[in-house]
Amino acid sequence: MTSPVSLSPAQAAARLTEFTVIDVRGPGEYASGHVPGALNIPLDRLSEAVPALKSASARGALLVVCASGVRSTRACDILSAADIDATTLTGGTSAWEGEGRDLDRPAGSRPGWPLERQVRLAAGSLVVAGLLAGVRYPAARWLSAGIGSGLVYSAVTDTCGMAAVLSRLPYNRDPRGATSLNATLDALQG
Repeated sequence: MTSPVSLSPAQAAARLTEFTVIDVRGPGEYASGHVPGALNIPLDRLSEAVPALKSASARGALLVVCASGVRSTRACDILSAADIDATTLTGGTSAWEGEGRDLDRPAGSRPGWPLERQVRLAAGSLVVAGLLAGVRYPAARWLSAGIGSGLVYSAVTDTCGMAAVLSRLPYNRDPRGATSLNATLDALQG
């Protein structure tokens, strides 16, 4: 398996009409702002979309996007294993917006915190709670040790169990269901 091809935001913007853009972030992240024209297929549901993505890739190139480029690179690897060529956006929507490019936002949506920021808040809070509780109950320090170990494991394996859990919380889901996977799959088949 080779590394996926990647494009900078400027390169992707110049060719945006050539791509079917797939955003692999969770529905809540997607609803808070996405590359114009992007369809939402969360990374944890990508395997369900492989047949539709194979069909879409036969008609044109796929550009896979996430917040920073980590999940989209993983998605491109999954698609490559299914013999689907895809390109990733270097730096994700963060880089896209950082270069002054607009993001589409559904009417009435409000920007949420990116999943990475939620992980930092949750992990940091649990470490501090473990240390504070450890003043009175020394065994509570194991909570901090466990979270620290989980962060090391996350860095080494480039996976994040805490992000997987947080992505399932209600505020990380699209409350209106506007980005249902079935609607996206239907759009890809057409």
